[in-house]
Amino acid sequence: MNTRNPDQHIQRGLKNRHIQMIALGGAIGTGLFYGSASVVKMAGPAITLSYLIGGIVIFFIMRALGEMAVAHPVSGSFSQYAYQYWGDLPGFIAGWNYWFNYVVVGMAELSVIGTYINYWLPDIPTWVSALVCLIVVTLINVINVKAYGEFEFWFAIIKVLAIIGMILFGIAMIVFGVGNGGQPVGISNLWTHGGFFPVGLHGVVLSLVLVMFSFGGVELVGITAGEAEEPNKSIPQAINQVVWRILLFYVGAMTVILSIFPWDEIGTAGSPFVQIFSYVGIPAAANLLNFVVLTAALSAYNSALYSNGRMLYGLAKQGNAPKFLGKLNGAGAPVNAVLVSTVITLLTVLISYLDPEKVFLYFMALATISIVINWATILIVQLKFRQYQERVKEPVLFKMPLYPLASYLSLAFLVLVVIIMAFMPDMRYSLYVAPVWLLILYIGYKIKH
Repeated sequence: MNTRNPDQHIQRGLKNRHIQMIALGGAIGTGLFYGSASVVKMAGPAITLSYLIGGIVIFFIMRALGEMAVAHPVSGSFSQYAYQYWGDLPGFIAGWNYWFNYVVVGMAELSVIGTYINYWLPDIPTWVSALVCLIVVTLINVINVKAYGEFEFWFAIIKVLAIIGMILFGIAMIVFGVGNGGQPVGISNLWTHGGFFPVGLHGVVLSLVLVMFSFGGVELVGITAGEAEEPNKSIPQAINQVVWRILLFYVGAMTVILSIFPWDEIGTAGSPFVQIFSYVGIPAAANLLNFVVLTAALSAYNSALYSNGRMLYGLAKQGNAPKFLGKLNGAGAPVNAVLVSTVITLLTVLISYLDPEKVFLYFMALATISIVINWATILIVQLKFRQYQERVKEPVLFKMPLYPLASYLSLAFLVLVVIIMAFMPDMRYSLYVAPVWLLILYIGYKIKH
């Protein structure tokens, strides 16, 4: 069993505050600001219950990853763990699947940045904004890891402050009637428009799919382990704190929004976020939101490129990617892996420009199913990691609660999510693509070996 650390030269420059915000920023995307309306339509006020259930499962997945990240703080994260505890093929598939997933995420975020810039500067072509963003973020990622951590910290802070502001102003409307002529809004909207379950349990079950994908990105904590200054201390702290913060932000923000606006009217007059700030007398609400979603997209692309570079670097160290991708620059950043990821992202942007609708649909279908594959891999490998630790009688420093029950229940939940996807026309497509994608990775592995 190869348990050596392949990252002996990679720079450990990420402080605890960086890791906390990277994890939080990875899970809070533009969906909370713009996409909340479409998710609410599926389940009504009961969407808060969906976020709570999804958050609990994410907590267990994160704790499973945390067990391994504390024991082996390496840059390839769960690809490296799959390689060590499950075998060469699972390690190869896990790494390349995760890398591709974040190329697609990076492409999606890049494609919307131009739209946000056009809100202020309508004459600038969207591809120019995307290209400038790509160059700047690439430079940040090859300077050194501290530069990446610092940028990500401030990007995430902006998102977090915006959500806290929305929750606080929303509570002021609910309790004191601020922006409502001094009349407290109260929370009766949570049940007076068809009850708490206006669409029935059916709606809650269907919404679980979109809720789980909104949490995609929390596993970035595992990727940062290889560059954490004190992984034994910062990784457990980041994992424990990020889960309750996500629950506070998602469940808290949705509860406030659904208390103020009847669920069936949300989305009819723009973003609920803009509406709350407009009601309390902030005229620049739309500009504020545009700034927040722009930083959210930049943050997501920054994190996507960071994780891609580290995953390719880890794959190169395993021998599952070309050796030149394992090269570090003088600052300890995997420069070639970052640059190759950037070039591939550029290609996908070009392809999507040529045939945007079809290609984008294919890519997003792959991203959708690959998130589930990532999380399932973490849980399966954690079970194998535990068996190995018991066999060699080594202590587990950061134990997952309710092991092994929580691991099996979380895996069963992911299977349920895949089954639910089969009943959703927009999502069903990804279930046809997944076997083809896994077959391509298997052929790639066989060619290499």
